Order: sequence, then C-alpha cells, then structure tokens
Amino acid sequence: MTELLSIKEASKWASEHLKKNVTTSNISYLIQYGKIKKYGNNGTTAVNKYDLIIYYKSYNGQRETNWREKLGDDLNWALSFDNLKEKDTTKHIHRLHPYKGKFIPQLVEYFLDSHTDNFKKEVYFKKGDIILDPFSGSGTTMVQANELGMHAIGIDISAFNSLIANVKVGKVDFQDLNNELKRITTALKEFISQHKNAQFENELLEELNIFNKKYFPSPEFKIKVRNKEIIEKKYTPIKEKEFLKIFENLRDKYDLKLQGKKSNNFLEKWYLEPVKNEIDFTFEQLKEIKNSTTKKIITIILSRTIRSCRATTHADLATLKEPITTTYYCGKHGKICKPLFSIFSWWVRYSKDTVKRLQEFERLRTNTYQICLQGDARNIDIYSALENKNLEFAKLVKKQKIKGIFSSPPYVGLIDYHEQHAYAYDLFGFKRNDELEIGPLYKGQGREARNSYIDGIIKVLNNSKQYLQDDYDIFLVANDKYNMYPTIAEKSGMKIVNQYKRPVLNRTEKNKSAYAEIIFHLKGK
Repeated sequence: MTELLSIKEASKWASEHLKKNVTTSNISYLIQYGKIKKYGNNGTTAVNKYDLIIYYKSYNGQRETNWREKLGDDLNWALSFDNLKEKDTTKHIHRLHPYKGKFIPQLVEYFLDSHTDNFKKEVYFKKGDIILDPFSGSGTTMVQANELGMHAIGIDISAFNSLIANVKVGKVDFQDLNNELKRITTALKEFISQHKNAQFENELLEELNIFNKKYFPSPEFKIKVRNKEIIEKKYTPIKEKEFLKIFENLRDKYDLKLQGKKSNNFLEKWYLEPVKNEIDFTFEQLKEIKNSTTKKIITIILSRTIRSCRATTHADLATLKEPITTTYYCGKHGKICKPLFSIFSWWVRYSKDTVKRLQEFERLRTNTYQICLQGDARNIDIYSALENKNLEFAKLVKKQKIKGIFSSPPYVGLIDYHEQHAYAYDLFGFKRNDELEIGPLYKGQGREARNSYIDGIIKVLNNSKQYLQDDYDIFLVANDKYNMYPTIAEKSGMKIVNQYKRPVLNRTEKNKSAYAEIIFHLKGK
C-alpha cells in the first residue's frame, strides 16, 4: 500500500490522525532516524502514509505520542535512543562495573561528535580538543572522548568512582592480567574445596530442583496464579515454610555457620559467612599483585563480584531492605530461591567479561590522554593535580586549555554516591568523602538542600572557567524540576543558549513512567 505525502502533507495528516499537533520537524525526525522510509528525489522528500500508520501503532510510536502529551511537545525524541538495544548502551567497558546515575555513551557522542541534524545544528568539538567532566562518576565522558580522538579530564570526589574511571581508560598488560586471574581463580577453587559450603550448596540445589518442579512448575504455576486457580499470597508462605525445614536440616548436616556477629559494617551485615570468607581470601590474593594497573583492574572485578553476592532477594538488589540468610519464595522467578553461598561463579564470569570488554575497547582506543582526578571540583587546582599524574598532559592543558564541559551533575537529593559502593569502601579501605558530595540523598530536597546544591554547582563552574578557552561550550545533563539552572547559569556568569529535553527510557525495571531530563547548553556572557 503506497500513498506518498510531502513533509507538509504528512504533518497535517498526522495531526488529524493523532488529534494533536505534529510538526514538519517531527516528520523529518522520523525520516532522519530511520523510523520511516524516505521517498522522492530532486529535492522533493515524501513519505508513505502507510509507514506513518504502522509507526504510530507501534509500541515506540504510541509511547512517543503518550510521553509528548505528558511532558510537552518540546520533547526531543531523537535523544531517547529508543532504537538501541541494551548491549549498545552498555558497550565494551561501559559495563565494567555497576554505577547508579550514569548517562548512556550515545548521549555523550551526540554532543561531542562532528554530526549535525535538525536539533544539533553546530559542531562544538573536534579531534584533539580537551573535554572536562567535573562530575566524572564512572567515566563515560572520558571513554567517549577517547573513542572520538579527544583528550579528557574527569574529576570526582569519590575515590572509588575515580578508580573505576581510570581503570576504564588505562592501558592494560593483558598477559599479566590473565596470569594473575588464573592464579587467583586456581587458589580460590582450592580454598573452596577445603570447606563444606560447596557440597552443601550442591545438595541444596538438588533439593530445590525437586521441590520447585513439584510445587512451582514453569510456566504452569504462574498461569494458575494469573487465572486465580492459586492464591499466591496464601500458597507461597506455606510452601516457603515447608522447604525451610529441608534447608535447615541440610545446614545442620554440614554444620554450616551462615551469619557472623551483628554489625553496622556493610560486609558483616550483607554477606553470609562462607561468602565473606571467600571475599577475604580473594582480597589477600589481590594484595600479592605487583603490577599496579593489573591490581586496579582486579580490584574492580572483585568489587563487581561481591556486589552481586549480597545476601538479598532477587527482587531487592537495588534497595537492600533486610539481609536474607535462608531460602525464600521469589516473586520475580515464581519459585523458591536461595541466597548465595559462594562468590566463585560470579568471580569467573566477571573475570572473563572484564578481559573481553577491555580487549574490545583496546581495538577502538585512540592515542589521546584521559585521566580522572580524585578531588573536589569546587576548588581543585587542575594544573597541579595533573602535573602529579601526567606531566605531558598537564603541559598540553596549560598550552591549549579546555574546550568545554560535558557532564551530568548529581541530581539534588536522589543518590548517595558513596553509599552505593559501601561494600567496596569497607573492603578496600578507601577514604569516604560523603560530606563533600553535592546534593546527596541524605540532605533531601528541601529549600536548604536546594540552595546548598545551587551554591555547589556554581562553585564548580566558576572554578572550571579559569581552565577553559574563551569560546567554551558547556553541556550539563540535569532533571531540573526545581528550575535551579537559570540561577546557576546567571550566578556563574554564563547564559543558557539552548536546552534539549530528552525522554529517559527504561530507568528501572519497576519504573516505566514518563520522565525527561534537560541538557543545558551554556556559554560565557
């Protein structure tokens, strides 16, 4: 079925079809980003009305329409990157370690690279430029700057964040890394073989398999719950209690101690005793590594491993309500599940995955400088800090100066950036700087917290300005529901020259509500 419409005709038809205003720019976006096919030549662009009908019926098309109604017609759907799969947004080293609050690499690429489109009408950065990210987090801006042939400086108050970022962009001795991983894996396997928890877990898995097949067959159990043939709230506690007796008998059989002493220490509270013993053993092995770069990489692997081994339910990985020390009914999987009693499988999995991701990035790496400085972006002396880390890079920055900033400042009262990695701070002994965070969760979102946040961001921008070229470009990604950034720009001696409102898709598995953030483009007055 073919009925060709000009851009203007398509805009008119879509407005009537959706009973809302659809501009010619909206239609041009659908063409440019491959949502619908382009027809015509010799300067006359046309679209097929049938393609529009199919798109507006699709999940993405309906979602875009619904979100525009809730969030406004100024929503820039091109920046949703809804065409990308998760493997694209977590490509190579971007999934080296979990981190709350990071932006996807494609958003950084969009503003740093040399393309233009209906929304981004200028090129702001070029190869060889120096980019600053004063809220570096896990280092996404630095990584993408490297891919695009640009230099980058990150700054972060968190020692652990700085470690993640520098591991991502650091050079790797793959032979040494593989040798050390093999050594530690062999030693850990031998350590586990000397204890009873492996035999206990194997027997527990056999019992779970028999029990779940009988009482929670898949997919029959979930179908019966949906059809109300089984009342989940009544049925599952009975079966949970029934299996608990099997679990306790096995625990007693192997004389397994699962809980240590009561403690506020994260490791003591959130890890079962067999798991904690394996963590301690692996940490001792880590200390023996001579190559400092290899040691840092394996520190990240161990941190990623222990994060996945917390004693919590599968449905509670993000929030951590109460430690789980026994088997339990898992609403996520619709069966009886168990906490982890060993780190080994996750250690092996993440070791292989990390090496693979580092090798993927190695093939893309450009010969440019990137470094994350651990410090307070409100007052750090970038030149001095760089001289202590890389004298050649420091000379380049002094000579060339920084072209601009691409960063996502913390959102006021949303995340405690140190607490999300509490297990790593406890194990590795990094100094915590919670009190120096800007806008942390524990300070809330009240007037005093907002004023403190505004003051903090202004100080960061004012400190950064002395290192920037005169014609700088600053892009800040923020959900500014309290309308703070006009004040921040004004008091920083800057002006907001543009802003891009982007829909944020797939924030968490539990929250699918319409949500947008703004990329503010600032320049000097």
